Amino acid sequence: MLAAVSFSAISLVACNNEASTTTPEATPVDSVKTEVAAPVAPKDIVDVAIGSPDHTTLVAAVTAAGLVETLKGAGPFTVFAPTNAAFGALPAGTVEGLLKPESKEKLTSILTYHVVAGAVKAADLKDGQKVKTLQGEELTVSIKDGKVMINGANVTTADLEGSNGVIHVIDAVLMPKK
Repeated sequence: MLAAVSFSAISLVACNNEASTTTPEATPVDSVKTEVAAPVAPKDIVDVAIGSPDHTTLVAAVTAAGLVETLKGAGPFTVFAPTNAAFGALPAGTVEGLLKPESKEKLTSILTYHVVAGAVKAADLKDGQKVKTLQGEELTVSIKDGKVMINGANVTTADLEGSNGVIHVIDAVLMPKK
């Protein structure tokens, strides 16, 4: 594209130099600037979450657990992402306690219970399906009247794509048995 623009500019200079001096509305060729925007890297799943005002608690938890680099990795990952309201529905003091350094192992277990290897779109999920989490336990998918639930949490927004996976927003925090 840059070559085509350069060729066009050279052609204008070579063939149409007088037009720029005799036509008042013409723009002199040497004042025309071509800007090429730098390519924008697609957002990974962490960047998608960071860009969401409904996931600030999740982002803080992922950061406290030291999982940012892992979730920025090649993946692909599927993340069932609880909203701030979902974290807010936990018993008082739960989130604050989990964000403390001494709770890092428990927080990591909870967060990795929300992550599945592979990019699983909503259309790929089947009623009764079991999906193994990075934490090691399984989540159960249920679908009724077109509504998808993961361990009883409603998927409120599905298929938010990142460069390394997909996010499904859920309305509850999933707690592992272990």
